[in-house]
Amino acid sequence: MRFLIYSLIIIFSTSIAVNAQSFRKIDKSPLDVAYLPDNFAHDRKDGEKAIIKVYYSRPQKKDREIFGAKVPYGKVWRTGANEAVELKAFQDISIGGKKLKAGTYSLFTIPGENEWTIIINSDLDYWGAYSYQEKNDVLRIKVQAISNSKVVEAFSIQLKDKGNNSAVMRLAWDKTIVEIPIGY
Repeated sequence: MRFLIYSLIIIFSTSIAVNAQSFRKIDKSPLDVAYLPDNFAHDRKDGEKAIIKVYYSRPQKKDREIFGAKVPYGKVWRTGANEAVELKAFQDISIGGKKLKAGTYSLFTIPGENEWTIIINSDLDYWGAYSYQEKNDVLRIKVQAISNSKVVEAFSIQLKDKGNNSAVMRLAWDKTIVEIPIGY
C-alpha cells in the first residue's frame, strides 16, 4: 500500500513539473524596438533621454509577394505583425509637419503603390487592425513609397537622426521603403 501511495505521489509531482515547463513557442514575427536616437538602448550616455521609442513585430517575406498581395493596397494595415505598432513620444514632436503631443499612440498605415497614408491613432493595445477606428486618429499624413533594389526580408523600422532637430522613420519590407519625416 505504501508503495502505491509513494508511486502516485511521484507520478503526480512529475506531471506537475513537466506541465510547469511548457511555454509558448517563439513568435514567427518577433517583437523589436526602434529608438531615436538610433541604437539608444545600446549606446546611451548617462542623462541622455530617448525622443521616440517604437515597438513593432517583424514578419518575414519568405518568398511571398508582399505589397499589393499579402498586404493589400488601399486598406488599413497594422504595419508589421501581431499587435499594432506602438509609438511612444517622450516629448512633443512633429510628424510630416503636423504636431504630436508627447504620449503613446498606435501607428497604422494604408499602403499604396506610390503613396502611403501614415496614421497616428490614440487607441492602444490592438491586435492587428481589426478594431481600428478612424474617429480616434490623431493625425494622418501622406508619404511617397520608394522602390528599393535590395530585398528586405524582415519588416523593419528604423529611426535616423538627420541633425537640426529632424529625423526620419523608415519602414522597409520586401522592395519598398517609406520615409516619415519627424521634427523634435
